[in-house]
Amino acid sequence: VLGQDCSSTHTPPPPLPLPPHHLVRFSRPSVPVGDHFPSSTPPVAAKEMAPTLMGLPGSLLTEILLRLPAPEDLARASAACPAFRRLATDASFLRRFRRLHAPRFLAFIDLDGFQPALPPHPAAPAARALASAADFSFSFLPSNCRWIPMDVRDGRVLLGRDHGKDARPPICRELAVCDPLHRRYVLLPPVPDALVASVERPTPVLRMPSDEPLLLPLSENDAAAEGTATAFTVISMVHCETKLAPFVFSSSTGQWRAAAPMLWSAMPVSPMDPAYLRRHHAYGCFYWDSTNNKRKELLVLNIQRMEFSIAELPSSGWGTLGVAIVEAGQGRLGLFGIRDGTAGGSKHDLCFSVRQNKGKNSCQWQMVKTFSLGPEGLHYLKAATERCVLLICSEAPRLVGLSMEMPDLLEYISVDVKKLQLERVCVKPFGKSLSRTRIYAHFPPSLSSPTI
Repeated sequence: VLGQDCSSTHTPPPPLPLPPHHLVRFSRPSVPVGDHFPSSTPPVAAKEMAPTLMGLPGSLLTEILLRLPAPEDLARASAACPAFRRLATDASFLRRFRRLHAPRFLAFIDLDGFQPALPPHPAAPAARALASAADFSFSFLPSNCRWIPMDVRDGRVLLGRDHGKDARPPICRELAVCDPLHRRYVLLPPVPDALVASVERPTPVLRMPSDEPLLLPLSENDAAAEGTATAFTVISMVHCETKLAPFVFSSSTGQWRAAAPMLWSAMPVSPMDPAYLRRHHAYGCFYWDSTNNKRKELLVLNIQRMEFSIAELPSSGWGTLGVAIVEAGQGRLGLFGIRDGTAGGSKHDLCFSVRQNKGKNSCQWQMVKTFSLGPEGLHYLKAATERCVLLICSEAPRLVGLSMEMPDLLEYISVDVKKLQLERVCVKPFGKSLSRTRIYAHFPPSLSSPTI
């Protein structure tokens, strides 16, 4: 699975073709004398010769806007005039634009709430607009219970009901998929008891459900097709006594179905093992890393085949502070990791490697860049999407008496796979930073269509 040859979701567009009838031929002007031009070439005539964007046909203007380097540039261009706005917000145009450009890091969500990127982060203007326009308190959902973010993808947030101190919570928690920007949501029906019972009785749990819900990414075909941009799929992994039972919900049918269960005896390790807490997605697979238990391996779930496997990490002395699998482009997997001091060099080096998927070195990882994070403090990878990672830097915890004193402030830093630069997101109190953190990566609000 790790070495599969996949095509990148976001490929650069071909060179822009200019039709012959739009080539403008300029004659060589006469040499001016002083501040005056010869009377045969008045300034007005020279201005009339210059072509304008407004005079271009819509098809050519579309190709120009598609080649803007970033979604933020398109958002600024759309504010130039009504014609640009109509073109930039057209549904078919946005589908093409999103196939060519990956969504940008805008914010992250944890139990402390929504935290947008702050200046000088390049996404700060779009993140500020998102924070003003969206409702990340989820007040538009039913208020008879508390909702906890479980997953974030494609501008959607998968929420699970917090059952608090219920003595007997349901086996599969109540779920909702929502679009915070447009304040829309879908309450998923509960997994039918008969469907769960048809697989096997789940393992008894205390005060917490025995499932792990996953929000699947929007496929490239769905993103390109008319009328499917609001479709979504959720998988609920239910732990049974002898097997893992995946239940799949499709918004197209509005129903749950049981996928083929996987026996624990045939799997290398449980994906809800305490050693496998960090989950990443790349090229149609979910990855759970286990470096916090020194196992130096990844648990891989192929979504299409619904099969688990184990993939080995490159032997680079990864520490216990996490790795992250990302999409490096051209079907290649990328790997961010904090390198352990025992491997030589600084203990606080963030390394980025890419796995080759062609030729003789198709099974090898190549180091692309190393970031020095400084000789002191604590640095660890907190979250990742397909195209970026979120890093936390802080002072090291101190032992005070018999208790550990945690740092007061944490610095959050994002790294984009394409730019490979450390960019500060924010500095915030320690708070509930140990809770599950999800990155919100999407397009600026002005370019975001409803996803529910």
